[in-house]
This record gives sequence, C-alpha cells and structure tokens, in this order.
Amino acid sequence: MYNPTVLDHFQNPRNVGELPDDDDGATAVAEVSNPVCGDILKLWVKVQEGKVAEVSFKVSGCVPSVACGSALTEMIKGRAVSKLKIAADEIEERVQGLPAASRHAAQLAADACRAVLEKL
Repeated sequence: MYNPTVLDHFQNPRNVGELPDDDDGATAVAEVSNPVCGDILKLWVKVQEGKVAEVSFKVSGCVPSVACGSALTEMIKGRAVSKLKIAADEIEERVQGLPAASRHAAQLAADACRAVLEKL
C-alpha cells in the first residue's frame, strides 16, 4: 500500500522529539491538526544566523503523517528561513508519492511548516 520511502520514514523517522528552548538561537514551536482524521503534528524549529539549525517533530497520526513529518524535517534543516514556504506537493514528492486517501498527511506537514514560520 505504501511505497518504500514512506515506509522507511515511518519505521525510521528522522529528527523525532522536542527541542529545548535555549539561548543559542530562536526556537519556534507550532502544532497543527487535521480535524477530519484527528492527526496532530508538532514542529520545533531552531534558527541561527537566518537558517534552520535544528528541527524536530512529534506526530500522533497515521503512517503517512509520520513519514511526511520526518521528510519535512529533512527538507528544511539547513534551509534559510526565507525559503521555508514548503507546499504539500513538495512533501509528497519527497516521500515519492502517497495514496489519494493519504494526501492529507503532506498537507498537515506543510501546514505545520507554515505555522512555525509565522512564529519566527
């Protein structure tokens, strides 16, 4: 049902956990949810010198939501804050596609990125 990239991000999620708020840069946190399916994604981003120095996430949701959260963290780590506008289709492409019924997961990750960007 899911391709190997989605399964890899689900079974071996990258950058899972919380980032502590410290004095080494600005840390922003955003939590978004999908009221239809109930998935929740929380994203932490630490910025130093205008770039994402550290990023992490936690998700309560389906296999694709975990995979998309993991892929998103890889996509934005090291990226300039000015380049953090990530679209759902970019995340879906990063995980090499999602079933039609699971595309909400890519949107959830994109929404989290947009929400955390608003807090930076």
